Amino acid sequence: MAKQQKIGTLGEDIVCQFLINLGYRILERNWRYSKAEIDIIAMDGNILTFIEVKAKSYTFFGDPEESVSAYKERLIIDAANRYMSLIGHNWEIRFDIVSVLFDKQLNPKITHFKDAFFPGI
Repeated sequence: MAKQQKIGTLGEDIVCQFLINLGYRILERNWRYSKAEIDIIAMDGNILTFIEVKAKSYTFFGDPEESVSAYKERLIIDAANRYMSLIGHNWEIRFDIVSVLFDKQLNPKITHFKDAFFPGI
């Protein structure tokens, strides 16, 4: 496994524990539909939350959350619509980004962006 893949997997694991500590209930990890993957699907109380995790060990090319493009958002929204259809969900949803920046000792700095993006009407 490449270093960046290891950082990504470690970031997702840390974010899952971070969310659980906040009271979230994790429903799915790495849920795939078509070309999209949703890193974490969780319940935050009664809100179905689709979470994109971005982890890096450097900021030379920008902060982790800056790498979520409009194209990636559309893929996640399409996948979220499919997931909601499959489970019959028709109430409140939210799209979050959680950024994890590791220092040289792999200590994480976590930043949670609630309502980071939302589907257009």
